[in-house]
Amino acid sequence: MVRIRPPVMPQIPDFKAPPPLSLYIHVPWCTRKCPYCDFNSHEPRGDIPESEYIAALVADLEHDLPRVWGRPVETVFIGGGTPSLLRPESVDRLLSEVRARVPLRAGAEITLEANPGTVDQARLTELKAAGINRLSIGVQSLDDELLRRIGRIHDATAARSAAEGAIAAGFDNWNIDLMYGLPGQSVAGAQADLRAALALGAPHVSHYQLTIEPNTAFHHAPPATADDDALWEMQEHCRELFATAGYDQYEVSAWARPGHRCEHNLNYWLFGDYLGIGAGAHAKITVVSSQSVERCSRLRSPRDYLAGEGATRIAERRRLETAADLGLEFMMNALRLSAGFHRRVFEEHAGIPLMLFERELARAEALGLIERDHLRIWPTERGRRYLNELLMLFMAADQLA
Repeated sequence: MVRIRPPVMPQIPDFKAPPPLSLYIHVPWCTRKCPYCDFNSHEPRGDIPESEYIAALVADLEHDLPRVWGRPVETVFIGGGTPSLLRPESVDRLLSEVRARVPLRAGAEITLEANPGTVDQARLTELKAAGINRLSIGVQSLDDELLRRIGRIHDATAARSAAEGAIAAGFDNWNIDLMYGLPGQSVAGAQADLRAALALGAPHVSHYQLTIEPNTAFHHAPPATADDDALWEMQEHCRELFATAGYDQYEVSAWARPGHRCEHNLNYWLFGDYLGIGAGAHAKITVVSSQSVERCSRLRSPRDYLAGEGATRIAERRRLETAADLGLEFMMNALRLSAGFHRRVFEEHAGIPLMLFERELARAEALGLIERDHLRIWPTERGRRYLNELLMLFMAADQLA
């Protein structure tokens, strides 16, 4: 009797076209380094070299243009650090230089991160005139004592003033960052903080737990924080407050009113492409000609970045070429979304058949971590709570490599 083997699923990606493209711009300076922060941020010694840095960003973008030639840029995000330290005229120059080099989609979402201690209404009005149409304000807390414990340069009054200034400047699309699980914060305190934050009226809130990251001041001298049970209780009570206020949890740490989801971050979470320019910036580009995904990062030191030129600003470059790597990276992003992902989006953005991961998906479904139908796959509430355990199932798929 002859045994017929099932066809071997292709392990080499097959990209028909690249996914949507975004642009991330990193500004590495901040007034003071927060003790919990592991981002690439640096306290400047003297004045920030704005003009030189803008020129370096433009040259950096030009260096990457051949990799994305003709592709429209859907969103722009200026992050940091504290980009609001830049003068509005510098932001205006930067965005003008970007528009001169890439086809920016009409009405593209253009976000700038702002620290409440660095902006007022006049500055926000100028930033809006420069082309910023979405703000992300790093409030973190509206409790002065908690703000002091986490090393923020602003107080609750400054945070409220920044929110009021955003509204007065004409921003109808803006976000506040709010943390919970702060040193000494109780469950009731986390609820009170969120109520105060919701009263500001932001249509989008990034609500995330304080985590102690390596190479931070808090890692070397950890503060006393809530235990896992208290953290979960904070999450659950705050989820009820968000729902009552009309916010939808569309991602693990992102809540939005209708029509105000962050398009830039959604492109990340659905494994879209993005250019990354600036000190320490990361990029991910799908190269159809080589049937691979390229990741690269820039030099982290602002001084080294400014001294570099072209390829010398690249710190690391690697390719994702196997089904296991591509599938895992897609899942690590898309399974953060409450609505999950469309099967077609997986196959277009990861370039591989979803059937390759049927065993892992079936296991996740049996454990109650995901649900699925013939079109979509999405995490359950249990899957969102135990996201790391869910992703571990896909990390075991290295036999596809």
